Amino acid sequence: MKAKKKIMICLLCLLLVNTPARPAETVAVIPIVLIKEAIKKVIKAIDLRIQKLQNKTIWLQNAQKKLENTLSKLKLKEISDWTQKQKDLYKNYYDELMKVKSIITYYQRIKDITQKQVRLVDEYERAWSLFQKDDHFNADELVYMQKVYSGILNESMKNIDQIFLILDSFSTQISDAKRLEIINAAADQIDTNYDDLLQFNKQNIMLSLQRAKTQYDVNAVKKFYGIPLLKP
Repeated sequence: MKAKKKIMICLLCLLLVNTPARPAETVAVIPIVLIKEAIKKVIKAIDLRIQKLQNKTIWLQNAQKKLENTLSKLKLKEISDWTQKQKDLYKNYYDELMKVKSIITYYQRIKDITQKQVRLVDEYERAWSLFQKDDHFNADELVYMQKVYSGILNESMKNIDQIFLILDSFSTQISDAKRLEIINAAADQIDTNYDDLLQFNKQNIMLSLQRAKTQYDVNAVKKFYGIPLLKP
């Protein structure tokens, strides 16, 4: 699937090179602000849930410790008479603590995925601002680029929606295996979108370099995009 997408990007870039200039078309503004707001909501929701779970972890650990202290103070005969209720209570604390720690791990993984979404948006904004200032691209080509970026960002928005569904899954009856499957699918999709974006940016930069007519112009393009210059 990933290979197929990259092939499509290559074909689109070839079309960009060979398409004759024509009047610029109107393109809907990419809802980058909406994407940023959605990402902030996801990260905030995860942070709040992790904080609550960490507080619960502390409470469970303290409860366990009190039971352990009580047990250590009892004499041998009293230990043998320790009620089943207390034993069950200790086991419940332990099982709940393991469950809470497992959920925190899931949330951390989801947060890592969301942080990659942040990098995708940042990379898009950085590259798009530079391409708009690059004289090697005409207005029609910039319109085309914006269409490609819109497609990638729309997919990115779908990924965020999927992450919200994953967060909601913690309040429903779903197995850990199924939840992990959904999380991995979301991670793979975001990786694909991020790689596609980087590849598209790289191809556009290469196109700008190819259109540079002199070595001075080539060096200027490299400097513009932050590409290290070869030392003589």
